[in-house]
Amino acid sequence: MQEDIARILLTEAEIKQRVSELGARISQDYAGKDLVAVCILKGALHFMADLTRAIEIPLAIDFMAISSYGAGTKTSGEVRIIQDLDAAIAERHILIVEDIVDTGLTLKYLVDNLGSRRPASLKIVTLLDKPARRAVTISPDYNGFEIPDEFVVGYGLDYDEKYRNLPFIGILKPEIYQK
Repeated sequence: MQEDIARILLTEAEIKQRVSELGARISQDYAGKDLVAVCILKGALHFMADLTRAIEIPLAIDFMAISSYGAGTKTSGEVRIIQDLDAAIAERHILIVEDIVDTGLTLKYLVDNLGSRRPASLKIVTLLDKPARRAVTISPDYNGFEIPDEFVVGYGLDYDEKYRNLPFIGILKPEIYQK
């Protein structure tokens, strides 16, 4: 797998350090609140696991699966909810845990959808933010790293369901996805 990586963008140590910092900040911001961390599957799973271990206050965890990519490298623009939340979120503080904010189309859809369910608050934490590709106005409340407009994999992010298990964020060689 590593032979498919053009270069490592973020090391395992850099990710671990930043996730720890995000966990500490979120712990402070949500102290005494009924927090629900909502993991956006599948990409945010690794980030969610590490982040929730770094948050030092009680919290609930829930999951949503949303699709707008399929097997490609660009968003299709069509968002589908594949798996919805198990619990009601009205009057609870919701923290969407996302792997990457790219065009923002999927996240905007998600924020609108969850916002209609009357949460006490709704914020976003993302590991990666790629503002150069933004197609709608949306910004994460907590951001791990701002990255350039490159196709990245690892630490939960995939290409065609592969590379999620890499412990770092790497730039995938174009010849891999331009076949």
